[in-house]
Amino acid sequence: MALFRRYGFGARVYDVVSGERAVYRIGRAAGIRSLRLSRGDIVLDLGCGTGLNLPLLVEAVGPEGLVIAADRSPDMLAQAHSRVVVAGWTNVKFIETDATSPDLAMIASIATVARGRPLVDAVFSTYAMSAFDDWRPAWAGARAALRPGGRAGIVDMALPTGIAAVFTPLAVIACAIGGADLRARPWQAIETDAVDVRHSVYRGGHIHVVTGTVP
Repeated sequence: MALFRRYGFGARVYDVVSGERAVYRIGRAAGIRSLRLSRGDIVLDLGCGTGLNLPLLVEAVGPEGLVIAADRSPDMLAQAHSRVVVAGWTNVKFIETDATSPDLAMIASIATVARGRPLVDAVFSTYAMSAFDDWRPAWAGARAALRPGGRAGIVDMALPTGIAAVFTPLAVIACAIGGADLRARPWQAIETDAVDVRHSVYRGGHIHVVTGTVP
């Protein structure tokens, strides 16, 4: 459902129509577990959409930590902000910025004001980079915001494999409507640039969860 994410169209119904509960939630949860966040960490949620990662991220970093949620769509950010207000979280900050060229100065400013240091401890992106025309600039921006030795995680989609390949036509149609390229494989960035890489696959190869430590 990258079309919803990219243009903000239907932001209010995104959580319902995106297949989150039935298909994609497992990838978010697995990615955040594998990211191995610590209490007090600053984490950048790049392409945060309606804030579906926020409950688990906020829990992982604790009240002394900080989540910086970034997205280009004001409609998506409005939904995410509503989620924060309802939950009563006080350690989530929002920034409207294109993930393919994130506003590094603003990210650094938010982190410095809130926690006294300009670089984040972790970057995380779920089901977003496959929708970009080129995910490489987004990864470059994420790396620039990340402290040396920080953690990175990408959760994204590919064509189903094995016996699940029978669902390939459905996956292709759904992701084409959403604007995602199932051949993009943005997690290759972590496999190339990080150490201690962990790569897990879910939903018959449709969901890839990759995390690592970036020197």
